[in-house]
Amino acid sequence: MNIALAILLGLIWGALAALLGGVVTRRSLAKNSTSALMAGNLLRTLIDLTALGIVFLLRKLLPFDYTWMLIAAAVALSIGTIVISYRIAGKK
Repeated sequence: MNIALAILLGLIWGALAALLGGVVTRRSLAKNSTSALMAGNLLRTLIDLTALGIVFLLRKLLPFDYTWMLIAAAVALSIGTIVISYRIAGKK
């Protein structure tokens, strides 16, 4: 049961970070400049690293094995970013 909880929390945490990254991507694309797009990509990368880093730093406080949560968060970040990117591309 602990593994299922860790995976569920990781998927939720990663999805929230992916949504935040999607907002950053939409705003940087709306500005229609190369520098805004580069800054948006850098900020999205920092959001991803921060989301995974928080899970890693909280490993001693979590009541379950953090590796499952870390893997699930990374999966949710990857899939969420792909889905959001395709939706943004489809609107253009």
